[in-house]
Amino acid sequence: MDSALHQIVEPIRAAAADATPLCIRGGGTKDFYGEALQGDTLDTTALAGVTSYEPSELVVTVRAGTPLAELEAALAEKGQCLPFEPPHFGSDGTVGGMVAAGLSGPARASVGAVRDYVLGATLVNGRGDALSFGGQVMKNVAGYDVSRVLAGSLGTLGVIAEVSLKVLPVAPAEATLEFACSQADALRLLNEWGGRPLPLNASCWFEYAGAGALYLRLRGAVAAVEAACTHLGGERKDNARAAADWQALCDQQLPWFDVASGPDALWRLSVPQTAPVLAIDGNAPLIEWHGGQRWYKAPPDQAARIREAAHAAGGHATLFRTSASNIPRFDAMSAPIARIHRALMQEFDPHRIFNRGRLFADA
Repeated sequence: MDSALHQIVEPIRAAAADATPLCIRGGGTKDFYGEALQGDTLDTTALAGVTSYEPSELVVTVRAGTPLAELEAALAEKGQCLPFEPPHFGSDGTVGGMVAAGLSGPARASVGAVRDYVLGATLVNGRGDALSFGGQVMKNVAGYDVSRVLAGSLGTLGVIAEVSLKVLPVAPAEATLEFACSQADALRLLNEWGGRPLPLNASCWFEYAGAGALYLRLRGAVAAVEAACTHLGGERKDNARAAADWQALCDQQLPWFDVASGPDALWRLSVPQTAPVLAIDGNAPLIEWHGGQRWYKAPPDQAARIREAAHAAGGHATLFRTSASNIPRFDAMSAPIARIHRALMQEFDPHRIFNRGRLFADA
């Protein structure tokens, strides 16, 4: 066991001995996400560095405390990327936090989520044991795929020490088109385009100064992108400017996302892409993922109304950013899912020391 991993294992074993809660923390850029933080801080930033990278095999193995920006820079040197565009939410975001949060950027609906690119992982459980799951190829799992379960677990199953990820080449061509349209028209167009052989990669609709605009990003072969631009029309945007705007969208740096100065909270609704305009009063939403992810700004005390609208559309709602402390961040789990969730936590963290209550206040 190397010294960096030893620095993680020893505090875990000590905490397990007296059931002291630990708060797993890398760069801290996602501290706002989920329920309130509890326990002594367990810093993972010493677990840093790319341990293996095979560009020809499209796989990289990296330690969890590695800055996300450092990994992306190493991939860019070889013309490769993390296609799901993980949000950074700050310069200190780490690879472990990326996997634990399970959040994906604008391209998620077209290329898949974080968990789809996790090939293997090394995890330190609540007993201080280092466990390895998966590997460095896509088809390597028999039984329960634990490495992918870590995506979105918010550290409740253990400390991610290392992770192997599938990467992809950067697309040879890209273009962003803008269309003036209403929310209903944007959803109709996205569903219509989704049924055609178009190189759709990301989309975003929102209102500015009372007017709605749909932005569509195309990625793929040069001929396919150029043909799609000709076929779809719209106003083609400058690539450099559009890239900055898509990154700002990914990291919620667009002015639309500012809820710090008012009474509203930021809600994320995950619904079927074919869901119609939702009957939620107040500001018009910002819509991503070809209609599948919809952001709303509304007071936290409107939780019941917002969650009811999401459920009626076949989805769920998350209270993503708020200063309120008495509203659950995530929808309640169904009884079968809750049983599986608690059984996994009991197996990996029997003393409940990791990120206690981070996913659900009573878990």
